Amino acid sequence: MTVILVAHAGDHSPIQEQQETHQTISHDAEGDDHRSSAKPAIWSVFPFVLLLVMIATGPLFYPHFWHKSYPVISIILAFLVCTYYLFGLENMHSPVHSGAEYIQFIALLTGLFVASGGILIIVDKEARPLTNVIILAIGAVIANIIGTTGASMLLIRPFIRLNRNRIKAYHIVFFIFIVSNVGGSLTPIGDPPLFLGFLKGIPFEWTLIHNLVPWAIACILLITFFYFFDIRNKTNYALMRGDEEEEEPPTGKIDLKGKKNFIWLAIVVGAVFLDPNVFEWVPGIEYEGQKFSYLREIIMLMAAFGSYQFSDLQAMQGNEFSFEPIREVAFLFIGIFFTMMPALELVSQFAQSPEGEKLIRPSTLYWGTGVLSGFLDNAPTYVNFLTASMASVGADVNKMQEVIAFANNEYKDSLLDLMAISLGAVFFGAFTYIGNGPNFMVKSIAEQVGIKMPSFFSYIIRYSIPILLPVLVIIWLIFFMGH
Repeated sequence: MTVILVAHAGDHSPIQEQQETHQTISHDAEGDDHRSSAKPAIWSVFPFVLLLVMIATGPLFYPHFWHKSYPVISIILAFLVCTYYLFGLENMHSPVHSGAEYIQFIALLTGLFVASGGILIIVDKEARPLTNVIILAIGAVIANIIGTTGASMLLIRPFIRLNRNRIKAYHIVFFIFIVSNVGGSLTPIGDPPLFLGFLKGIPFEWTLIHNLVPWAIACILLITFFYFFDIRNKTNYALMRGDEEEEEPPTGKIDLKGKKNFIWLAIVVGAVFLDPNVFEWVPGIEYEGQKFSYLREIIMLMAAFGSYQFSDLQAMQGNEFSFEPIREVAFLFIGIFFTMMPALELVSQFAQSPEGEKLIRPSTLYWGTGVLSGFLDNAPTYVNFLTASMASVGADVNKMQEVIAFANNEYKDSLLDLMAISLGAVFFGAFTYIGNGPNFMVKSIAEQVGIKMPSFFSYIIRYSIPILLPVLVIIWLIFFMGH
């Protein structure tokens, strides 16, 4: 949705500027842009809700049908919503953008998944709670260097192998909380929403400076919760192996195979920055004034192919590498990306309306961005709330200098607003399996090796609400309550 904003004028009062901004947004919403003139009907959200319900109930109540049919179901629901947009709303803009975002999303995940699959980390230590804590803490740090997806794919298999004699679902859930989500909130590389903010103009170091304390508090709390879970786990499956030979005592060594795949991993991470909208020399496909990247995605997929072809065979076998996890993510998220279009558009239109702007303050931005990021893709949710927050103070998200000024607290409460949006988008991504791309992939890898994972709703009820939610509330109490 294109928003035309009134810039600050020297002889205008803040109230006049606010009124002009509201009037301009309302005028735009009424039809200046033909792409947004037809608002999707409420019922058009039904395919998205249906897909979420089937993701939640399928593996539990009709697993055979679900595992056989989920690709077809996902594609059919995506096709229905796209058809409605193309012929019912005469809106080609949204499907094209969703398709481009999906290609970017799956190219990145595929590159990181395949490249990390050829790196075998052997931690020959006893599975003590403190060892697990160290791995989770390391994962929270490197998530900011190679992204939450890269860190998740690199560490989940050694984490499972280390705990093979005592592995339980909570190990995987806390891994998702810490490594796949909360950990990646310190750099734009860490999580897609923050990278989009960086592309809009938010300084690279902004997240490290302003998110460091909330990151440390959240990680320490979650790791402490995990430690108390883990010290109570006395399970030793090795005792149930009957006549099998006893395992040799651990040597305490850490070994690494497939080191050359770090080169492929670096290529994938480096390619993230090849955005044609930022660098004019990067080729792109022009559409309605925006350039869609394709060189970046080609490089990522070629890196995936190269890493698979030249990976250390022993490392791949040691990781029990299979394409099934990325296949599942690819099919399910094609449905999610296209069916969530009406939901995102309705949220965006409300957030940028005068009524929605009246609700804009740090607390509501934190919870609003957060809750929706748990069930929708957190990247567009972040952009929608950033757009609305900036619009409420007369700033334009498409003007880089105004984005920089917003990040530097040159507008009323803009620093807190941006912190609330950033932390909400990243932290709440752990609330469900679909809140962030790595979540589903980690779950799929765990199930592939035989770990019984909680269902969609069980994950929320047993872990997100009693464990993650209190941490999110504490962050709100410390940084945003009263604002």
